[in-house]
Amino acid sequence: GDRATTRWEFAAGLNACLNVMERLIQDGVGVLREDIDKLKRLVQEFETELAALGARVDNLEQRVAFLENNQFSTTTKLRGEVIFSVADSWGGRAAIRNTNGTVTGASNQDQSQTVFNNRVRLNFETSFTGKDLLRTRLQAGNFNNTFNQSGPTRTNMTRLAYDDGRDNDVTIDDLFYRAPIGTPFGNITVWVGANQLNLDDVFITANPFLSDSGTGALSRGQRYNNIVFRGPSGTGAGVRFKVGDIFQVTGAYLAGSGASSPEPGKGLFNGSYSAGAQVGFSFIKFADINFIYVRSYQTAADISSGLFGNVSSPLTERPFGNVPTVANRFGLQGSAQVIPGVLNIGAWAGYADAKATGANGAIGDNTADIWSWNLNLSVLDLFAEGAAFSLGGGQVPRSDKESRTSYMVEAQYKFPVTKNILITPGAYAVFNGNNEGNAILVGVIRTTFRF
Repeated sequence: GDRATTRWEFAAGLNACLNVMERLIQDGVGVLREDIDKLKRLVQEFETELAALGARVDNLEQRVAFLENNQFSTTTKLRGEVIFSVADSWGGRAAIRNTNGTVTGASNQDQSQTVFNNRVRLNFETSFTGKDLLRTRLQAGNFNNTFNQSGPTRTNMTRLAYDDGRDNDVTIDDLFYRAPIGTPFGNITVWVGANQLNLDDVFITANPFLSDSGTGALSRGQRYNNIVFRGPSGTGAGVRFKVGDIFQVTGAYLAGSGASSPEPGKGLFNGSYSAGAQVGFSFIKFADINFIYVRSYQTAADISSGLFGNVSSPLTERPFGNVPTVANRFGLQGSAQVIPGVLNIGAWAGYADAKATGANGAIGDNTADIWSWNLNLSVLDLFAEGAAFSLGGGQVPRSDKESRTSYMVEAQYKFPVTKNILITPGAYAVFNGNNEGNAILVGVIRTTFRF
C-alpha cells in the first residue's frame, strides 16, 4: 500500500534478486555490468540486514563473483538466425544474351532438382552505452549455384533472397559500429563499417515486411529497389539526421571490395564506391516516402558482380562488358499501412544512367538507361497474430540495350509457429525476357529460426 518499505524488507528483496540473477546467468541470459555493480553496493550497504536474515555475507560475495565470472559478456549479446530452405523450379531454362548480341542456352525443359539449403548467422551485438551497437557476424551457407546464372535455371533473376555462403564455410560477414548522437536540432545516427556495411543497412528500404533476407521476400529481386540499394559497398561510413518523426536525411560513402588494398586503382577512395543521399518524409505514423540518389563507380574487376548485384540479365548488369562503369542511380519509394495493423502497400521505381569510362566493348555505345519498378502489398495478422500474406511484382532492372523486358511476381505466406520459429511457403515467377517467353517458376518453403 502506501507504507514505506523497511530495510529488512528491502534486504529480503535483495536476496531474492540475487537468486533470480544467478538463475539467469545459469540459463545463459546476459546481465549488464551496471546491474552487477549496483548489487555489489547494495550488498555492502545492507550487510547487517542480510546477515540477520541468515544469508552469510561472504557467501553473497561469492555469488556476486559467480555472476561476474560465468556470463558470456556484460556488454555483448548473442543473437542467431538459422534458415532451412527447400526449393525447386519448373518451366523453361533461360537463355544467356551476351554483350556481343549472341543468345545461347535457351530451353523449354527445366533441369533443376529439388534442393535443401541452409544459412546460419551468429550476431555478436555489443553495446557500450546501451544505445550504440557494434555488430560482428559469423555466417555460413551452402548455396552452390542455387537458381543463379551458373545453375540449371541459367538466370540470376531466380536467385533466392538469402543466397549467401558457399560450402558452409564460416566467414566474418557484418562488422560495423552504429551510434546515436543527440543534438538540440534533432537526432544523429552514425555508421562506421569495416566489412559488409551495405547501402540497405544505412538507407531505409520501402517495405518493412519484405526487405529482410531471412523473414522478408523469398526472391532477391523482390526485397527492395535493387537499382539504388545494390551498388558497391562494404567499407565506409554513413550518417542520418532525423528531425522528430517527420523528416530525415541520410548520407553514405561506401567503398567496394578493394578498400583494404593499397594497390593502384583500389583503396578506400580510388577503387569501386557508392556515394549517395536519401531524403525521407513521414506523413502519418505508418506512412513514409523516400527519394534516393547514389553515384557509383565500378572497376573492370568489380563489374563482374554486376551493377545491381547480379539480379537481372548479364546485358543489364554489364551493359558495356567488363569495363569500368559509372552510374547515376535514382530511386523513389513509399510504404503505408492504409489500414493500420491490417494492410500495408509499398511501391518503388528506379532509374540508372550508366556510362562506360574505359575502352568500350564490341557494342559501339558507351551509355545505357536502366529502369525498374515494383508494387507490393502485405495483409497483416492473417489467421494468426504475427502472420502476413504478401503479394508483389514488377519489372526487373532492364537496360535499353535489351530487346525484351522481364517481369517478376511473388506470393508468400509467413506463419509464426512460435515466437522464434517462422515458416514461409511461397512461390515466385519470372516472365519473358531472356527466357525467350518461357516462364520460370520457383517454389520455396523457408523455415527461419531466431534466438
